[in-house]
Amino acid sequence: MRSEVRDDAAMRDSFTAGPPQGETAPSGGSAAHKVASVGAYIALAGPTASGKTAAALAIARQHDCEIISVDSALVYRGMDIGSAKPCAAELAAVPHHLINIRDPLQAYSAAEFVTDAKNLIADITARGKLALLVGGTMLYFKALRDGLDAMPKADPAIRAALEQEARQQGWPALHAALARVDPATAARLHPADAQRIARALEVFRLTGQPLSSFQRTRQAMPETCAKTDPNWLIALEPSQRSWLHERIAQRFDSMLANGFLDEVKVLRARGDLHADLPAMRCVGYRQAWQALAEQWPVSELRDKGIFATRQLAKRQLTWLRAMPERRVVVCDAPDALAQALRLVQAFVEGRS
Repeated sequence: MRSEVRDDAAMRDSFTAGPPQGETAPSGGSAAHKVASVGAYIALAGPTASGKTAAALAIARQHDCEIISVDSALVYRGMDIGSAKPCAAELAAVPHHLINIRDPLQAYSAAEFVTDAKNLIADITARGKLALLVGGTMLYFKALRDGLDAMPKADPAIRAALEQEARQQGWPALHAALARVDPATAARLHPADAQRIARALEVFRLTGQPLSSFQRTRQAMPETCAKTDPNWLIALEPSQRSWLHERIAQRFDSMLANGFLDEVKVLRARGDLHADLPAMRCVGYRQAWQALAEQWPVSELRDKGIFATRQLAKRQLTWLRAMPERRVVVCDAPDALAQALRLVQAFVEGRS
């Protein structure tokens, strides 16, 4: 991930590749119609700053691809620098989907992603192209592969009521209320985790059932799924955590130098956004919002932003390593790009 203006040499030391020769501009949103079946696709996943975008562009140079973003931050308009959104030239070089499809005031769920991605994959493969899913939101990858629980959709009225209660009582009080009706879910949530506490209480108020009961009813995937799944997941994983940490620090410094705080100031100046929105809770934005509200020095924002991004990368790697079907590319190896390209070529040849 990178900001709109950045030092490519510093940020792409493992995946150096010029932009592919594309012929169309990015799509403006997700597919709207339902489809009966989904074609095969290849996925490229990895922790933040592992080189996914550059690797995807290199793949697109060799294959007729369209990229489907698997990133819960890239869906939002006006959040470019802090989300490390691909720059205009990169977006124009190959068709991209599920980028800039929501205002930050609007939520975008994993269920919506699954519907949109399935429609897009079917459309792309029907046109004879390779659907390349690229990103680091592991929940989206898992939801697409394993499906989702049949939980109720969000209810704006209940959510507004919960936010009002939180303003009056504080999120720890709502966490305590959740513990009384759904102790299993409350036990795994931090008392300040506003987004997840609100969702768990919302589900209980809508259905009278705890969120944990929905999660227990999920159907497990057959053990043979990883062997029979026609879609490939390529995972970019570093052999040295210090390599990834250095890239994260470089990228955050680049974001700050290229106007990240100004970007968040513009978002705050709108007046209709607040810190508890899913968009504003994205890593980096959450810290920058708090920094502006509490007047942190830039050095404190830098330290906390880098720390939070490293924690995100750790969680992403944990998710990846729980996916036994993945094909690992050692992203800090000198031949990382060659590894990825060989895997994609093998996939394409196997589908032909």
